[in-house]
Amino acid sequence: MNYSDFVIKKATIEDAETIYNFIYQLAEYEKLTEEVTTNAEELKKILFAENTHVHTIIAFYKNKPVGFALYFYNFSTFKGKTGLYLEDLFVLPEMRGKGFGKMLLLELAKIAKDNNCARFEWSVLNWNKPAIDFYKSLGAKPMDEWTVFRLTDDGINKLIK
Repeated sequence: MNYSDFVIKKATIEDAETIYNFIYQLAEYEKLTEEVTTNAEELKKILFAENTHVHTIIAFYKNKPVGFALYFYNFSTFKGKTGLYLEDLFVLPEMRGKGFGKMLLLELAKIAKDNNCARFEWSVLNWNKPAIDFYKSLGAKPMDEWTVFRLTDDGINKLIK
C-alpha cells in the first residue's frame, strides 16, 4: 500500500453529494436506510453554513473518495472543556482493512488535541463486532455503564405538547 496516494481533506460544499452517498452506504451497512431523510442539498445548507457546528473530513486514495468522518463539538461540564464527538465514520467496503479508518481516527484525534478537547467519543451499534474490535485495538474503551437515550421528532413533539 502506497500511503503517499492517501490524503485527508476538510470537506467543501462540492463534496455534498459524496458525503450523502457515504451516509446512505453507512445506513445500508447498519440496516437503517429508512432513517435517511436528508439529501445532498440539505447537507449543503447545514454542513457548509457560515456558523455550522458540524464538520466533515473526507479520505481520498488516488484522488478518489474512499471514506469520511462527520463530527461536532460537545461539552464536558465535569472537565470544563469541549469534546469531539464522532457522529459517523465510514470507509468503502472494498477499501477496508487498508488502514484508512485508522488514519481518519488519527486525524480526528489530532483535531481534538489541537482544539484542547477533553474527550473524543463516538457510539457503535452493539452488533457491529468488527467495528468494536477495531476501536478496542486502538485503545478505545466502551462506556458500558452508560445508556443512550433519544427523542425523535415524534417524541419531541409529544414532550412539548
